[in-house]
Amino acid sequence: MTARITREELRTAIEAGTVTVVDALGGEYYARQHLPGAVPLVEADVAARAGELLPDRNAPVVTYCSNPACPNSGRVADRLTALGYTDVRKYAEGIEDWVGAGLPTESGALTR
Repeated sequence: MTARITREELRTAIEAGTVTVVDALGGEYYARQHLPGAVPLVEADVAARAGELLPDRNAPVVTYCSNPACPNSGRVADRLTALGYTDVRKYAEGIEDWVGAGLPTESGALTR
């Protein structure tokens, strides 16, 4: 089971630049709004793109999705762990909680 990270812990790590944040929704959701510095990585692309987006398998990684009911962040976290990533955590509350707390987001180009 993937460890969880709180909103405050994640905010602090993003501000310090000590974590890579993974948007497990991708596509239109990523283009519209994502956490600061997040990279898009959906479950179907983990094997093919993880090495490119997350070259250091020992560096901290946090996955997130839309809300606690969304399974995508857990699936991506599990796949990363299976590939040998050693510090993978999940922000289970998701971007809806982040936005609801008034924290900043970014928007980005649609990537495929």
